[in-house]
Amino acid sequence: MLDRIGGEVARATSLVRYAPNSKFSSHVHTGGEEFLVLNGVFQDEHGDFPAGSYIRNPPQSSHTPSSDEGCVIFVKLWQFDLADHAHVRVDADKIPEFETAARPSVKMTPLFHDDREKVRIEEWSSNGAITLAPQGGLEILCLAGRFAEGGEDFAELSWLRLPVGQPLNAVVGPQGCRVWVKEGHLLYASIEAPNSTS
Repeated sequence: MLDRIGGEVARATSLVRYAPNSKFSSHVHTGGEEFLVLNGVFQDEHGDFPAGSYIRNPPQSSHTPSSDEGCVIFVKLWQFDLADHAHVRVDADKIPEFETAARPSVKMTPLFHDDREKVRIEEWSSNGAITLAPQGGLEILCLAGRFAEGGEDFAELSWLRLPVGQPLNAVVGPQGCRVWVKEGHLLYASIEAPNSTS
């Protein structure tokens, strides 16, 4: 558990490990579910999703998750706009990276964007200085490599959240760094998950 607001049903951000041959009953994600497969293969009735798969199951969607070989996922629950009905199922490894002149030491792989948030994978060059001034807060999950920010070191599976108004000033380690990035979403009031339903 990385962050949790609520009781049994909560607005939560977590790393979840599925043991091999895990199978779960069908369930509804009343407040939506967003996840990135970090290793192994996640499965449900919509398909097999290997490492690098980014999934958004919007509010009121349902599925029956399983994993034959086991997997680890980074998952966020109850953090959608309840009017969001867009399903997203993409493989980050099949999306071309791009560069921008404004951020020369960064390669980006877009995963999702709307009026509230932007989600992407970024590759940071070794020993680079990474600065970003998001307008609506920022979350970063380190996928590989290392970086330092605010006097702390972040290695693989480290998570960082910066509040609205706080810029990112990171220094990348000598091996470079690959990160999952979500920005803009903290500007909006969070959905409060009820304590009695899923």
